[in-house]
Amino acid sequence: MEIETTRFGRLDVDDERIITFSRGLLGFPDHTRYALIQAGEENYFFCLQCVDQANLAFVATDPSIFFKDYQVAIKTETQQDLLLDDLGLAQVFVVCNKVGDWLTGNLLGPIVVNAQTRVATQIVLTEKKWSTRQPLMKLQSELPLAKSA
Repeated sequence: MEIETTRFGRLDVDDERIITFSRGLLGFPDHTRYALIQAGEENYFFCLQCVDQANLAFVATDPSIFFKDYQVAIKTETQQDLLLDDLGLAQVFVVCNKVGDWLTGNLLGPIVVNAQTRVATQIVLTEKKWSTRQPLMKLQSELPLAKSA
């Protein structure tokens, strides 16, 4: 499938990389189809690019890379919505944002994807252990220009 993006231009995306949200993402209920684009094999971050809106995209990551104890309890209703018979097929992502010198993740609003059907939903957790701006990593400051001698 070919999609238009403002960040990468026109891309040919494998249909296996298209994720469908029945209710869209929080704040974007009318946008339901997204492509999960990986920048490189060794990259922990993805671009969650809206298929139908070139300028709508989010940076996302697997939170377990940063927090080994991060777990999402998936309610029965959510499992039914996702057609998720096997919890082993659930993939979890969080949307990332730059806050000051930090890259943060919304660990209270994870995205759960059925890896087999590519149906997804964003859920809201109430656990106080995590936040919507959970620090993931400190961003490197730009290096100062070398002074000439």
